[in-house]
Order: sequence, then C-alpha cells, then structure tokens
Amino acid sequence: MNRYLPLVLISLGILAFATLFLVIAPGIQIAQRAVSEGLRPYTEQEARGRAQYVSLGCVYCHSQQPRSPDQAPDGERGWGRPAVAGDYVFDRPHQLGTMRTGPDLLNVGARLPSASWQLTHLYQPRAIFPWSIMPAYPYLFEKKAKAAEGDTVVVLPNGVGPADGGVIVARPEALDLAAYLLSLDRTYPVPANSLRDDGFARRGASS
Repeated sequence: MNRYLPLVLISLGILAFATLFLVIAPGIQIAQRAVSEGLRPYTEQEARGRAQYVSLGCVYCHSQQPRSPDQAPDGERGWGRPAVAGDYVFDRPHQLGTMRTGPDLLNVGARLPSASWQLTHLYQPRAIFPWSIMPAYPYLFEKKAKAAEGDTVVVLPNGVGPADGGVIVARPEALDLAAYLLSLDRTYPVPANSLRDDGFARRGASS
C-alpha cells in the first residue's frame, strides 16, 4: 500500500516529461516559424474535398511527405522537394501517411494539374493506367442519358463509359475532391530556417 504513492508520482513524472519534450517543445519550435509565402489556406471547395479525402481513407495508401534524398529517391520519382513542417500549417487533421501503395500526393496538383484527368482517374483509375490497383469511386459520379447545363462530363476512353450510351457526370463530391488534389502543390521555395527531417544528412537536404 505504501508503494502506491511513489509509483503514482513516478508515473506522473514520466507523463509530464514526455508531454514536455514530445508535444509542448516541438509545438513551440514550429510556432516560431513563419508560413511560407507560397502557401495559402484552402478554399471552401478544397476544404470540402479534403474532407472527402479523409473520409475515403486515401491516407492508407498515399503519403503526403516527400523525403530527403538520403531517405528515399522521392525527388527522382517526381514527388517534389523534401517536405517541411510549414507545408502543413493549414492541414487539420494531418494526412502525412506512412503507406505508399500509391505515389506521394503532396505535389500531385503540380504534377498532374488537370481537373479532367483527376476526374477520369477517380471514376476509373484503370481507364488511364491498366495496371493500377487503386479502387474506383463510381458513387462520386452519376450516369445520365444526356448532360445538363452546368454538368461536368467525365472524359472516358472507349470501352469504359456506359455500355448502353449516356454520359458520366461528376457529382459535387467528385469536383470537390478533384479541387483538393489540384491544390496540393508545395513546390514553392521554403525559408532557409524551415524545419524538416533531413535523415542522416549532415547539412540538410537541398530545397
């Protein structure tokens, strides 16, 4: 019975120590950095698209954190410069991800800047890449006999569209998600004092 008090005090001390060095100190360190000039908040449509991205669980197959050259050849893959903490100022919740079943998406808006391409890819990835294992999202789209004014028709190759005719148009959820993907562009220069994980590099990776 007399040992409970020391055990409680030690446990609280460990918790306080971990909170200080793993939560409070990094938060203070990041808060002191200015937002990169090239980064802007998400628009309302992009924010809705981001909510779609989160709800669909895209993070389980896609990361959003290009790494330094000594960690992975992400630059050679065309995924962009190593990410810095300031790239995520407007992200809640963060979608860093650890799995790379698909490519990193932090700069997909710069790499594939076509809304039409994004919609086709979301409707049926194998319409573009026959080898793709990415799931299709047909419920983000609607089949119509004829497009109405204001509809965004999805461009599909022969054999992928409706077999009995008609067109596939994007629902608002698909347009929002495409807008979010196009907003993913962190190709702007970053401040020299930006925080990032440089792995084993002694002088930091190139920007």
